[in-house]
Amino acid sequence: MASCSIQPPFKNPIVPFSGVIQGGLQDGLQITVNGIVLQSSETRFAVNLQSGFSGHDIAFHFNPRFEEGGYVVCNTKQKGCWGQEERKLQMPFQKGNPFELCVLVQSSNFQVTVNGNFYTQYTHRVPFHFVDTISVSGAVGLTHISFQNTRAVPIQPAFSGMQFSQPARFPSKPKGRKPKPPSYWQATSSPMIQSCVFPMQSAPGQMVPNPVIPPVAFSSPTYPMPFFTSIPGGLYPSKSITVSGTVLPGAQRFHINLRSGSDIAFHLNPRFDENTVVRNTKINNIWGAEERSLPRKMPFVQGQSFLVWILCEGPYLKVAVDGYHLFDYYHRLTNLPSINNLEVAGDVQLTHVQT
Repeated sequence: MASCSIQPPFKNPIVPFSGVIQGGLQDGLQITVNGIVLQSSETRFAVNLQSGFSGHDIAFHFNPRFEEGGYVVCNTKQKGCWGQEERKLQMPFQKGNPFELCVLVQSSNFQVTVNGNFYTQYTHRVPFHFVDTISVSGAVGLTHISFQNTRAVPIQPAFSGMQFSQPARFPSKPKGRKPKPPSYWQATSSPMIQSCVFPMQSAPGQMVPNPVIPPVAFSSPTYPMPFFTSIPGGLYPSKSITVSGTVLPGAQRFHINLRSGSDIAFHLNPRFDENTVVRNTKINNIWGAEERSLPRKMPFVQGQSFLVWILCEGPYLKVAVDGYHLFDYYHRLTNLPSINNLEVAGDVQLTHVQT
């Protein structure tokens, strides 16, 4: 039994920044850094995957330098001593422009993509399991640092004929449907662990690996509205979805829908004209009973940015806004893998989407 640790993203961290990676690095963990290269006299920035906060042991040092035409240095530091530099003379970053940097942890190397394009691979020089911290410094502003386990396994529907060698374990179902007390989802809090099973039995005594479904991340200053995209593999326990943007000034309403064909499995609908957040499900063109109660005040504000984080758990969706747990929504459409599309529309401008 393997466990997949999920942690909420860091939003608008101040540079220089250091944050804990809950559970440390694992094969299949993808870390996505979104930000903008600053127009300043500084000519460098760095993203480090390291052990602790001292900076004496850095497994992966990724260091764009806007010097001599521009290049990127990759290196490893052990006990305070740098190793041999690896330089790549192609510069994928531009001053004043936003960027998305993705680092995928693989068994033999770190795979790096920039703005959706493969950039480089860096072979491990030290065991990556000792890495528990990410740090960012230099001439850069950050909007998000998010985490996705690309080895998380979608739960197969009963009719698929595939069975797990051991059943997945979920948290005990709370009594009733009253919202839990609000809590602050931060990397400094206790990690949320969702047990996942990696091997599947195809025949007695024969084990086959599960498919790897990588996340799809969109990061663009201009999103078409309404926005519609797929959720690879659909929903399954431990799957998380991140949507961030800015509520337009004078906004009345917007919505985030998780869809299964023409059905809407989860409808998240902030309404500024009613000062509430409506949740609902629409099946066969019929809306169910609305859920409106909130444990705190309306978290969305006209003219201000927001970050919505949706985590799929066994019996329900856990939803946080700007790092604070807001509510749980129990599944009304229970065929989770069929919930495979995301829709966003209304009085909002998107800045980042990860499914």
